Amino acid sequence: MLQHTQGGFGEDVDSWKTLMFIYNSALKEVNTKLEILNDEFKHVHQYNPIEYIKSRIKSPESIVKKLKRHGYESSIGNMMEHVNDIAGIRIVCSFTSDIYRMAEMIGKQNDLTIVSVKDYIKHPKKSGYKSYHMLVTIPIFMSDRVADTKVEIQIRTMAMDFWASLEHKIYYKFEGNAPDYISRDLRECSGIVSMLDAKMLSLNEAILKAKKEQEAK
Repeated sequence: MLQHTQGGFGEDVDSWKTLMFIYNSALKEVNTKLEILNDEFKHVHQYNPIEYIKSRIKSPESIVKKLKRHGYESSIGNMMEHVNDIAGIRIVCSFTSDIYRMAEMIGKQNDLTIVSVKDYIKHPKKSGYKSYHMLVTIPIFMSDRVADTKVEIQIRTMAMDFWASLEHKIYYKFEGNAPDYISRDLRECSGIVSMLDAKMLSLNEAILKAKKEQEAK
C-alpha cells in the first residue's frame, strides 16, 4: 500500500516528514493569525465572532484517494500541486454575517495570498452543502528557504457545521452512494439550516437594536 507507511508516495521518508512539518507550521501560523484577529475584534467591538476553530492535516490515504480520483499518480509533486486541502482550518461562527466579516479580515492580512474563493453559501452545492472556502498561501520561513504553503480555510456557522458533519458521516457509511431519498432529505435539512441561520441573525439584530434603545433612554 504506502511505501514506508507514507501512503503510496515513492519519495523518501525524510522528504515526506519535512513536507508535513511545513504544512503543520502553516496551520500554526494561520491559527495564530485567526486568534489575534478574534481577540482584536473582541477588544474593539466587545464581541467574539469566532465560536471555535478546528484544524487538521489530511491523511496520506485521503491524499492518495484524491489524487487517484483526479487521475494523478501518487507523488509529492502532484500532491503539492493538485491537492489544495492538505492543511485545513475550519472557522465556526455564530452568524452568517460573521462569516463575511472574518473573510474580509483574513483578506487584509499582508502576508497571506488569496489564491481562490468559493462561496457555497450564496451558491450551495447540489447536496445542500454550505460553507465559505478560501484557499490561501502563507510563507513559512525555514533556515535555508521560504516555503509558500497552501492552507484551505472553511468558514461556516454552527448550524452549517452540524449539517456538514452529519452529511459526511452518512455518505461515508454509503461510500458516496446514498439512496435518493436520503440525499433528498439532506437537501431539505439544509434548507431548514438556512432558515435557522436567517432567524438567529434576525433575532441577534433585534436584540442589539433593543439594547441600543435601552441605553439611549
